[in-house]
Amino acid sequence: MPKEFQIQVTPEIAVQEVLLQQYVVSHFGISAQEISCINILKRSIDARQKIVKINLKIAVYFQDENFNQEFELPNYPFVKNNKEVIVIGAGPAGLFAALRLIELGLKPIVLERGKDVKERRRDLKAINQEHIVNPDSNYCFGEGGAGTYSDGKLYTRSKKRGDVNRILHLLVGFGASKDIVVDAHPHIGTNKLPQLITAIREKIIQCGGEVIFNSKVTDILIKSDEVVGVMVNHTQKYTSNKIILATGHSARDIFQLLNDKNIFIEAKPFALGVRAEHTQELIDSIQYKCDFRGEYLPPAPYSVVKQINGRGMYSFCMCPGGIIAPCATEPGEVVTNGWSPSKRDQISANSGIVVELGLKDFEPFQQFGALAGMEFQKSIEQKAWQLAGGTQKVPAQRMVDFSQKKVSESIPKTSYVPGTTSIELGEVFPEFLTETLRMGFQEFDKSMKGYFTNEAILHAPESRTSSPVRIPRNPETLEHIQIKGLYPCGEGAGYAGGIISAAIDGEKCAEMIFSSLNYTSQNKELKVSN
Repeated sequence: MPKEFQIQVTPEIAVQEVLLQQYVVSHFGISAQEISCINILKRSIDARQKIVKINLKIAVYFQDENFNQEFELPNYPFVKNNKEVIVIGAGPAGLFAALRLIELGLKPIVLERGKDVKERRRDLKAINQEHIVNPDSNYCFGEGGAGTYSDGKLYTRSKKRGDVNRILHLLVGFGASKDIVVDAHPHIGTNKLPQLITAIREKIIQCGGEVIFNSKVTDILIKSDEVVGVMVNHTQKYTSNKIILATGHSARDIFQLLNDKNIFIEAKPFALGVRAEHTQELIDSIQYKCDFRGEYLPPAPYSVVKQINGRGMYSFCMCPGGIIAPCATEPGEVVTNGWSPSKRDQISANSGIVVELGLKDFEPFQQFGALAGMEFQKSIEQKAWQLAGGTQKVPAQRMVDFSQKKVSESIPKTSYVPGTTSIELGEVFPEFLTETLRMGFQEFDKSMKGYFTNEAILHAPESRTSSPVRIPRNPETLEHIQIKGLYPCGEGAGYAGGIISAAIDGEKCAEMIFSSLNYTSQNKELKVSN
């Protein structure tokens, strides 16, 4: 049996196999000749002290033991002629729901309004260079969902929602680096995700499922409070009495459709603010307490939470060595988000800095009922577009200038490709939100000395942190509380907060459908996720 050890070592030892073996030999009385290999099970950074250390959980294998860590995919059956389930949306919730349906012997028909990962790139280029927004193919819509071209962060606090390791192992099986199983804050990278998403799609099709692009659901067909199918692009009909609705947090047309059909939905609190960009060198010096990070440490992330005037203000979706992206989903709005390549090797770091909103904040839009939060969100994005001169040039301001209500005389070039427009950002947001942000940045500096600087550039708005709408469902069956056979799923339904939690929720919805059908094809036994 291998022996497991918890150790704390220098970054240099952590990344070099020879040095790690020498450390084990010198600290645990094991001879080098006895060791077959050392496998790192978990890895995290401890930067609380002056000297940064790496926490490792390792397994030491001995000469008579073989270490073979394979991440094999399940034995997916061929389901072409089996019971069909419609899955609306090819983001992580929809794709993992489809995979789990196949595993359980059901046939998924995945309907995606956008394009495949390769074709999406043309539309991303158009919004970056020509300021043209395709409402069906952009950073939020298309194969893989919002995460495909905005980073692929896999960290989740949602350990109680289900089997996180199962999802990570499946991702490795489809081509992700094994490091995601090891690292405390796993990350795939925008440059790596398209190949992985393509592999998932190919597996679904190989097993007899369908993935159909450019297929925008324009109606959900209901008879006697039960789904019977959907209409796509106003003309094409697909029938099924089981539908997984996994359209993501930005599918406003779906929220509007549900509202118009008197299908019960409700406004949900979310957070909104700006995306702040610093040099990565500055963030490294603050977090690692050093002048030079060196070659053995990764670019430093940060996470800050403060209470300002009774509201939470916090960093969100922090991207070390990353880029700020234009993430509007309709013409006439400006939206920001961030992403990092797998190596996180860009010169700047960026993070959403957002303020918690409550239902009372949406009262000026109460005439929209359950869509009040969505309309609040839209109003800010549209205001930003107007202030930016009707382009994707994002309203921007230096951080200290913002705190002093001073329009910045100049904005240096940032990672946001469409460009910036110097604006007093108080014009973008309601006063309560602006004042919270102004105070909060100075409070952030108390946790990260040097963070509050006029070299940091704020881009507005960061507004798509989570869905402004929740689609209520029965906690026992996961069906909509009103419509039988409709399974609201993932971020867009208000039941997930990232790639991993959305994938887990997709699997759970697939399992509930299987359970409701008492489906026993190929003698499958349902093993429900924790």
